[in-house]
Amino acid sequence: MCCTGKCARLVGLILLPSAFVCMLSNLLLFFPDGKSLDNDQISLQVWLMGGLIGGGLFMLCPSCSAIRAGGKGCCGNGCCGNRCRMLNSVFSSAFGLVGAIYCTSVASAGLAIGPKCQVAGGSWEYPFEDLGTGNSSYLVNQTLWSICEYPKNAVMWHVVLFSILLSMGVLQLVLCGIQVVNGCLGCICGDCRDSKEDEGGL
Repeated sequence: MCCTGKCARLVGLILLPSAFVCMLSNLLLFFPDGKSLDNDQISLQVWLMGGLIGGGLFMLCPSCSAIRAGGKGCCGNGCCGNRCRMLNSVFSSAFGLVGAIYCTSVASAGLAIGPKCQVAGGSWEYPFEDLGTGNSSYLVNQTLWSICEYPKNAVMWHVVLFSILLSMGVLQLVLCGIQVVNGCLGCICGDCRDSKEDEGGL
C-alpha cells in the first residue's frame, strides 16, 4: 500500500526542483542566444512570465506544503497533525494547479506564435505568427528559421526553453492534481505510516 504521507513528500520533492527549472528557463528567455535586447524586442509571452510566476513562484507553496505533509509539521504529530497537514496541502496544491495551468497556457502560446526577432529590412516582428499548424509550421519546417536574422539562434532558444516550460507545466499540473486527491484521502483516512516511519521521512 502506498502511504499518503510518502506520496505527498515524493510529489513535493519533484515539484520543488521543477519550480526552479521553470524560473531559470523563463529568465533565460529574456536573453535570446545570450544577447541582451531592448524591452520592446522581447516576445510578449516572455513578459507574461509563465515560468517565473506560474510554474515557479506559484509552485513553491504547494511543493513545500506537500513535503511537510509527508513528515512532522507545526500541526503536531499523530493522526490530527497528519490530517491538518494533508488538508493544508490540498488547498496549496489547488493553488499550484492555477500556476501550472498559467505556465502551460503561456508556453503553448509562445510555441504557437514563435519568437520576436529581427527580419530582413531591420524590423522586429513575429515572422511565424500566421503560418498555421502542420507542415507549414516553423516547428516542423526548420528551413524557415533563417527568416530570423538576429539574434542568430533566437528560434532554437525560443523553442527549447518554451518546450521545457510546457513539459514542466504539464508535469506540475499532473502532480498537483495527484496531491489534491492524495491530500483528500490523507485528510479523511489518515496516514498509514506508524510513528517510527514518520520520523524517518520517506
